[in-house]
Amino acid sequence: MSDPAGDGEFEPPYLYPEYRSTVLRAPKRPLVRLPAEWFHQSAGPAFGRVPVRPEDADLTGQHAGEPLGERIIVTGRVLDSDGRPVPSSLVEVWQANASGRYVDPGDQHPAPLDPNFTGAGRCLTDREGRYRFVSVKPGAYPWNNHPNAWRPAHIHFSVFGPQLASRLVTQMYFPGDPLMAADPILESIPDPRGRERLVARFDRDVTEPEWALGYRWDIVLRGRQATPMEA
Repeated sequence: MSDPAGDGEFEPPYLYPEYRSTVLRAPKRPLVRLPAEWFHQSAGPAFGRVPVRPEDADLTGQHAGEPLGERIIVTGRVLDSDGRPVPSSLVEVWQANASGRYVDPGDQHPAPLDPNFTGAGRCLTDREGRYRFVSVKPGAYPWNNHPNAWRPAHIHFSVFGPQLASRLVTQMYFPGDPLMAADPILESIPDPRGRERLVARFDRDVTEPEWALGYRWDIVLRGRQATPMEA
């Protein structure tokens, strides 16, 4: 879904040594290209036994109390390469809390967990391809990729389109974050125009007075304007 039919100039390589994890997991042998029709025979998206509910898109309302942090609204459209909306797509998000920590046993960053924030949500796009989430702005956090390495604030996105095997996994960043320039995951995208497509824009029309700041970020599934896939 990122750009299977395009030139791929915005896609990060499988092996990018500055992003140390790719050294361990990048393919060591030439890839085997399978027929495209193999991946487009099963209709999607698939939700398992639990239906998608409207309240799943509000990450601040999943517990008894309000989470700590700067409340935000993130919205946009899922589009194809011709600018047409992709309705009924399953959009999932997951993120760190305002202190930069995930609800994950593997996350040992010495920052506080928030008992009122799990950091995961999902929704379906409407007939115009629109999605909308309410959350808190995630914090930066350290990682062991290189000395004094910090990940910029970001939200992970997964998009399932009309075919079950078509999936885009990527990350959305926030404008003006000084950590983006030193982030090897973002820098692995070879073209700066591709990196720019992962940065949301602040939107006053989305912002709700005295309640939440608004950001807009569109996701394009194919073609030259495609949203780059996560490295």
